[in-house]
Amino acid sequence: MYTQCPECLTIYKIGAAPLAQSHGSVRCGHCNAVFDALRTLADQLPSEQVQRLDANAGGGSPPQLTMPALRPTGGQQTLLFDPDERPTRARRGSTPAFARTRRVRPQTRNWPWTLGTTGLLLCLLAQIGYAERATLLDDARARLVLDRVCDTLGCRLPLRHEPARLQLLSRDIRPHPSVPNALIISATLRNDADFAQAFPAVEISLSDLDENRIAMRRFLPQEYLGDAHALGSGLAPGATAALVFEVADPGKNAVAFEFKFL
Repeated sequence: MYTQCPECLTIYKIGAAPLAQSHGSVRCGHCNAVFDALRTLADQLPSEQVQRLDANAGGGSPPQLTMPALRPTGGQQTLLFDPDERPTRARRGSTPAFARTRRVRPQTRNWPWTLGTTGLLLCLLAQIGYAERATLLDDARARLVLDRVCDTLGCRLPLRHEPARLQLLSRDIRPHPSVPNALIISATLRNDADFAQAFPAVEISLSDLDENRIAMRRFLPQEYLGDAHALGSGLAPGATAALVFEVADPGKNAVAFEFKFL
C-alpha cells in the first residue's frame, strides 16, 4: 500500500502493521512532517505519471463488514470459510432480538372499572346538585330544564324565589288594639315576576331619628301567613298579598321602620 506526504509530496510504500501500530499517523522521512497516512492510502500506484495521490473521501456511515474470516471461540479460532473460495454474496443472518418489532397487544377495556367510575361520577354530580339546589332552582335556564324533567317524571319542584322582583306597595304601623305594648305592622306585597314565587322571609327593622337600629326581627312565611294553600301555591305573577305582623313595642324612640325581603 502507498501513501503521500501532504507537505513535500513524497510517496511512501507502507505495510499494514505500521499503520495499525500508529493508528494511521506517520512521520515523513524527508521533511519530518507528521500526517495521516489513511487520507491518501492506495493499494497501488497509478500507471501514468502522478503528482498527487487521490485523497480518500471521509465522513459518511462506516462500512458494513459482511465476510468474516475467523471467530475466536474458547481459546480456539474457527475458520469460517476458505480464503481462496470466498462467497460472492454475504449470508443473511437472522434479525437480532433487540431489532425485532414487538406486536402491541390491543388494550382491553376493564368494564368493571369503567362502570364504577361512571357511577362515582354520577354520585358526585348528584351531590353537587343537591348542595347547590337553591341556586339551580332559582336559575331561569336551569329551571326550564328541571321543569321539563319533572313534568316527565311526574314530580313537583319547589317554587322559585327572587326577592328582587317583589314590590312593596304600601306599609303601615299602629298600636295593637288588644295587646298592650305591642304594634301591628301591615304591608301590601306584589309579585312583578312572570312566574309564581314563594312567599319570602321578611325582615323588619325599627330605628330612631338618627337611623340607629333599635329592634329587628325576621318572619318566616308560615309565621305571618296562616293559609297553608297560599303557602303551597305561592304568589302568582302580578298578584298582591296583604301581610300583617305583630311585634313588641320597642318604645317611643322607634320612629321609623324598614322592610326587607329575603
